[in-house]
Amino acid sequence: MRSFWGLMKAYWLSERWKEAWTLTVVIALLTALSSKAGVWFAVALGELGNSIAFFHDAANPNPLETILTNAGVLVLLVVLKDAGFTGVRGLVSATLHRKWRGWLNSQFNQALLDGNHTHFHAQHGSAAGGIVAPDNIDQRIQESIKDMTGGAIGLAMGVLGVATSLYFIGENLIGSSVEVKGLEFLGSYGSAVLAFLAVAIYVPLNTWIAVKLGRMLERLNIRMQQAEGSYRSELTTFLRRSFHVAASHGEDVQKSMHDKLYVDIDKTWGRLNVVNNSYTSFELIYNFIGARIVAYGPGLVSFIHNRLDYKGYITGSEMVAQLISQCSWFIHVMPAIATLRANSQRVTELANAIENVQHPQAFYSQTGRSDFHYASQNPVFGLTIQKLELAHQGEDATPFVSAANLRFRRGEWTFLKGESGCGKTSLIKAINGLWPYGHGTIVFPDGVKSFYAAQEVKLPQVSLKQLVCLPGSEHDHGDAHVASALHKAGLGDFIEQMANESREGKSWDQVLSGGQKQKLVVARIILQQPGLLFLDEATGALDPEGKIAFHQAIKDNCADVTVISVMHEAVAPRSAAGTEFYHSIVMIADGVATKKPLTPTLPVELTTILTQPRPVEDKWLRFSRRLKQK
Repeated sequence: MRSFWGLMKAYWLSERWKEAWTLTVVIALLTALSSKAGVWFAVALGELGNSIAFFHDAANPNPLETILTNAGVLVLLVVLKDAGFTGVRGLVSATLHRKWRGWLNSQFNQALLDGNHTHFHAQHGSAAGGIVAPDNIDQRIQESIKDMTGGAIGLAMGVLGVATSLYFIGENLIGSSVEVKGLEFLGSYGSAVLAFLAVAIYVPLNTWIAVKLGRMLERLNIRMQQAEGSYRSELTTFLRRSFHVAASHGEDVQKSMHDKLYVDIDKTWGRLNVVNNSYTSFELIYNFIGARIVAYGPGLVSFIHNRLDYKGYITGSEMVAQLISQCSWFIHVMPAIATLRANSQRVTELANAIENVQHPQAFYSQTGRSDFHYASQNPVFGLTIQKLELAHQGEDATPFVSAANLRFRRGEWTFLKGESGCGKTSLIKAINGLWPYGHGTIVFPDGVKSFYAAQEVKLPQVSLKQLVCLPGSEHDHGDAHVASALHKAGLGDFIEQMANESREGKSWDQVLSGGQKQKLVVARIILQQPGLLFLDEATGALDPEGKIAFHQAIKDNCADVTVISVMHEAVAPRSAAGTEFYHSIVMIADGVATKKPLTPTLPVELTTILTQPRPVEDKWLRFSRRLKQK
């Protein structure tokens, strides 16, 4: 699906080809019947016009009855054509649209959410390296795919309509053709040749004009999608941080950002409106000239010279009008073609981005050094890091973190410490295969489940049980186990609402506070029982007592878990009894990560005083602060 035609035919060559082709064949048959009905319509219209023209003719014994009969036949044909063939075709084509879009959506979902973390890597292209990350992926998957599939089906039906109309109407025009004065060498095909010649000159000339306007529409459609996507993305980001904006009174700055982004939408929309309305005016003029002048011109010569009666003239002219209308389908749908091309370009760009990152290291190697090796070993030996260096983009980029040899034993708790911006989170990302540039070897304990807990916890709108079971499915764990995990994490009050997706009309992301969300993470850890746990500022929203409870819950319920934790604290937290949670510390200083055992820095008695708030005199508080500073 990396090219336009590959994208167009993928569904018809997929495992659901029977469904696709069945719907397509039904649409083709209904389109052919609709085209044939167009011929019947032209003949019936000629009969009605003729009965009106000869209403007062003495040879017409029942003029009113003839008019009413012909009018009734015409109405029945319109109902058959528009409500029958065309209406049913619309329903079937809408079904094909829904099925095709659903299949494409599932393909992109599977491609983005694979074990390769494609959704992550696809957003890390580099303009400097000539590989631009696709913007607004959500818009591409939803709006672009929807509009592209609908536009493609409409265009295909139009092409088929042109082909069937040429056959049925052309056959009738040739069959009813008469000799034209001055073109006697054409014999009885004279009027048919004139009709085809008029269509062949008028339609292509105006199609060329439509193509020019269509290309302008295509460029503006792409620009409009980009501008609207950027504005929507900023709105989404703002709503997620609405509290922070309100608390800091940052509405004015946010408003100016929105205004600036909307200016781009407004200017592009203005240009798009000018081109759209110009195209509409062009199409209206084209339709009038085609249906009322060009269509009635070819048969006029034969009618004037009395080689074609009035009925034949009207019928033939209406057929030419039908032929012009069908062959002008490209002109009528040129805006749709422009939109289709714009949307297909957005979708194929995403498909290319997905394909480019199927081998992440090869992808990142195009813009820098990416030479990480991942292996596994007996879980007894834990996690090992060897000759690791992390860098930024660029072949000659200087490493900002290096680690010669780090080993984390099974059951060992390690505190990752360093100044802000020194690379603590980058080191954790690299261990998990999510840092793009650098080199080194990471050896994981074989068969051990890992779990990553970040500072910011975003909750999707699913049931509370599913939130606890993430990243697994709610069907993987029984209610009793989930309830137990909630209780141990300090969220026992919510056990009765495990099956609910909301509480009092609010999603769980709105209901739970920052501290409760981090307790929810503890419940996940207890339920999942990982062997390797990464805590990246995972206790940032908790008070000192909450941090102790967070660590204690993991300590009590996850035996032999290896923990690597990033925290802002200068000193690793201890239990309420004063014992150490952590066994070792990795210090990142001057770009070098070194590991050493964690030795107690305070007596247990004084640690208890510091970690368990109680009413004491001011001198003890001053003494505690001095100890913390040391």
